[in-house]
Order: sequence, then C-alpha cells, then structure tokens
Amino acid sequence: MELRDYIRILHKNWMLIVACVLVGVAVAATYSIMTAPKYQTTTQLYVSVQGGDSAGSAVDLVQGTSFARQAVTSYVDVVDTAIVLDRVAEELKLDMTAGELASMVSAESPQNTVLINVSVTDTDPERAAGIANKVGEVFADVVVNQLEKPEGDAPSLVKIETIQPAGTPADPVSPNVKLNIVLGLLLGLAVGIGIAVLRSVLDTRIHSLHDIEQVTESPLLGGIALDPEAKKRPLVVHADPRNPRAESFRSLRTNLQFVNVEKGPRSFVITSSIPGEGKSTTAANLAIALAETGAKVALIDGDLRLPKLSEYMGIEGAVGLTDVLIGRVEIADVLQKWGRGHLYVLPSGRVPPNPSELLGSAAMEKLLETLTSTFDYVLIDAPPLLLVTDAAVVSKLTGGAIMVAASGRTKRQELANSVRTLEGIGSKLVGVVVTMLPTRGADSYAYGQYSYGATSDTERLLDDDERVSSRRGHRGKEAAQ
Repeated sequence: MELRDYIRILHKNWMLIVACVLVGVAVAATYSIMTAPKYQTTTQLYVSVQGGDSAGSAVDLVQGTSFARQAVTSYVDVVDTAIVLDRVAEELKLDMTAGELASMVSAESPQNTVLINVSVTDTDPERAAGIANKVGEVFADVVVNQLEKPEGDAPSLVKIETIQPAGTPADPVSPNVKLNIVLGLLLGLAVGIGIAVLRSVLDTRIHSLHDIEQVTESPLLGGIALDPEAKKRPLVVHADPRNPRAESFRSLRTNLQFVNVEKGPRSFVITSSIPGEGKSTTAANLAIALAETGAKVALIDGDLRLPKLSEYMGIEGAVGLTDVLIGRVEIADVLQKWGRGHLYVLPSGRVPPNPSELLGSAAMEKLLETLTSTFDYVLIDAPPLLLVTDAAVVSKLTGGAIMVAASGRTKRQELANSVRTLEGIGSKLVGVVVTMLPTRGADSYAYGQYSYGATSDTERLLDDDERVSSRRGHRGKEAAQ
C-alpha cells in the first residue's frame, strides 16, 4: 500500500475513526468520574549512625555515613512489614490488617542518600497524613529500639529522625482526568485507524484505479458516477444531456475513439463480471453518445437470457436478433432506427433455449461482418462473463470486449476471473469502465482524471451548434420512437 492508499483509507473511514476517538474519550471520562479520588502524602526520614566513644571524628563520621547508606536499602523494605504496620493500625484504631495497610504504604530512598521517603495513598487526605506520620514514628522506633539495639543497656548507634512530616494533601493524585482523557483519545485513535486499515485490507471490492491496475494492464476508459435515479431514467445522455453523468459517457466515447483498433473492426462486446453492474445502461448511453457525433452506430441486444435494451430504448423487442440468426427474417426488417441521428437498435427477440450456440454460430459471424461493413460502430450488450459463456463467444467475433465494473460492488477476484476468461480464449480486453462511482467521499477522487462536470479537450473541439442540434433531435417521445 502506498501513502495515497492510507490517506484514502483515513478519508473514507473518518467517521469511524472519530467515533472510536469519542468512545475512547467517553470511557476515559467515565472512568475518571466513577473512580474515587485518592490523595497522597509523604513524610521524609533521616538515617544516621553514631560512632561510639570517638563520635564526631572525621573518620568515624565517614564510616557512619557509609554504613547508613548501606543500611537504608534494607530499612526501606521494613517500612511496609507487619512489625511496623500492625502497631500503626492498633495505635490509630484502624479497621485494617497489615496486608490491607501495606497496599497503601510505599517507601523509597533516593540513590546515594540516607533519606527514606514514606508515602501513603488514601481516599481520605487527613487519614493519609495521619498514617504517614505514624508509620514514620513507629518505623523509627522499631529500627532503633528493636532491630538495631545492642545487647545490654547500651544505646543504639542508629538514629532515625523525621525531617519533613506529612501534610494534608489538597489535590488528589488520581484519577488524573487530563491524562486519562489524552490516553483515551490516543487509544481510540489507534483502534479506529486499526479497524479502518483492517476493513480496507479485508475489503476485496474495487474502489480505486490502483485496484484495477492490480488485475489488468488494460486501460481505464471511463468512470460513470452513481445515479440513484438511473432505473427511472437509464438513458441519461438523451433524457438530460447536460447532466454531469451524461458528460462522463461522452468522455468514455472520446476515449473509445482513440482506442487502437485500426487492424480490426470497430465492434465491441460490452459485458461485466456479475449482474447489476450497469453494462446495459452503459451500452445504451455510449451508443447514443457515439451517434451524437454523426457516426453510424448499431446497438445489438446480445443478452439472449435477460434482455433489457428494448425496455430501456422504448422499442418493440418481440422480433430481433434470434429471428435473424435462425433465418426467419432479414436484418433490414428488424433493425430499428432510434432518434434523429444514425443510431439503429437490434433487439434480442425471443429468448432461445440455446443462446451460446446461436451467438457463436456462423450466422452471427456473418451478421457482424455485414454490420461492421455498414456502420462505424457496432456495440453488443452481452451477459455477464462469470455466469455464462455468451460474452466470451461473441468477443471472438468482434474487435474486443469492454468490461464494466461497479465501484464498491465488483470484487477484484471477480474482475480477475473475467479477464482470465477473455485471455484464455484469445479475446482482446479493450478497456475497463467503472460505474457507480460515488460522487462524495474518498473513492470519488480515485478517478479524478475523469471530470464529471466538464468534457475533455477533444469534446470541446466539437462544434457547439452541431451538439445542440443533436441534443434537440433526441428529445421528445417521437424521437425515442
């Protein structure tokens, strides 16, 4: 994955990431509110060792200090033992055991010092201060008068004094609301980004040009924006010529005109991997857009299993391609002129029991030879490649296949299987057309080279008067018939 892929993932899943961040902050804030505040206070003790009869000499002072530093490390471990804490609980009349009290008490000694810091954490600030001072007092007595007391009546050489008594803390040390919220925010952000990346990795659908480049080296001929009203007005190039989606079909037309097919006929099979990817509407609108330029176009409904073109084009489809292929009628009798341009439509006719055999027959080959010698473009709407072999069979008789893939619907593996099907029989894949592109969001920028609001430079070279006249000629019910 490249940097642009990560940016697209973040752009596409920003709402999910924001939601995770808000959840993380909410959990942290709830935890901070529900957790009882705890206060901490510290008392500081000083440990010294006296040197007997020659106390006060420089050598004795150095030796005593050195011994004290060594002893302090052991004294720290004595602070939270039962010998100290049992007395503390008894003298303060605390309803706690030494073990419970030990969880509240901690001690540490700064490196290379003879100081001991005794800290107590409690939900009651005054009780915390009382316990800390009492622990320091009892600890000093235990060490001096029990652990380090010489035999007989001689005084202990160890002396422990409180140099900083514990005070009553004013502010709690936990929960740290600001820190908790920051941690919740960072954790929510990490979880949100992780889920977003995981969703993208597991999502095998086509979203970007990069997805198509991973499947095939064939060019991307065009991108068609998603139109929720497509079922109500499938022929957008005719119904709303100035619609941005209509312009995207004209961009497709321009790109198709530059496809290198000089060595073969300008006849194309328009197919897809699975149903519902917009192949029939793409074929119809592309045919209308080609006819706008003055080209002679023949549009054939080669989907002999689930024909749609006659319904979309508003023509009678009871007699058509199947009747021509079995020799019942002549092509001139069923080829219907559509609009005021040079667009002719050949409906599918009756649904036969053997579509693949008819489409791969010698009669079909002869029909295509006749049409390609008469028309500038011959477009054939064929069934999806992964369901039946019809499109693959017909593609061998034409200049190549145009693959339609729906953004957010077609899976990369499905497109790859379709490409392999064409390559396996030696058919040419002219290019890919991506339909149902979102008009908003990260994926809408994946095909930025296809402007939905303007035509290409080649389109601008067309005569404005001719284009306006062509559009007017296609308006109205009479034109559709």
